[in-house]
Amino acid sequence: MSDPDRLTADIDTDELPAEVVEEAERLTRTARETPDENEAQAHRERREDLLADHAFTSRIRDDEGDDVLVLHPEEWHDEDAGVIRTDRIDDLSRAVEIPLEGTEDPDDWAAVDDRNRDLVAAVREAHGDVHGDNAALLADFAGNHYAKPIASLTADELAEFREEYLVRNAWPSEKQREAIAESIELVFEAAGESAPTVDSQ
Repeated sequence: MSDPDRLTADIDTDELPAEVVEEAERLTRTARETPDENEAQAHRERREDLLADHAFTSRIRDDEGDDVLVLHPEEWHDEDAGVIRTDRIDDLSRAVEIPLEGTEDPDDWAAVDDRNRDLVAAVREAHGDVHGDNAALLADFAGNHYAKPIASLTADELAEFREEYLVRNAWPSEKQREAIAESIELVFEAAGESAPTVDSQ
């Protein structure tokens, strides 16, 4: 019998879109880099919610000291025993392996934050401190929650920023709250992009 810890294939599965695989990897790496355990757990929960939409789940396998993110169908997993059931595996190519060690340059994460901070500085210089402070909050959110460039934030993520992050984590001034929609537009404009439309509550 094959080792159940190695019942995955180094190929993409047609069941998981490439963007889902990439997002699952990004959330995993962000959770591993985040010093705050509550924040790390939030990233892991987002990953599991994302995979659950496709009836998949994930685990981290220790491959001779190198961690590997394994994405596999939920049906292979015995929740009661907490293991993969080899008798439930029908096709190894349905699973995806993503090595987590030695494949990502940690400087890349710093480079993303540097680009976001450059946008903050550009908005502050061109439009003043209120918009600059809002841009800084958006950079904090993009970096700490999603580890991605501000210009890559989706409409749903921007809605999360406005409706949850600002309320629970940022405590903006009244002037900042009044200007937030315009501030977001200005940050995207500075990045040479158009901000996705966000339905405000």
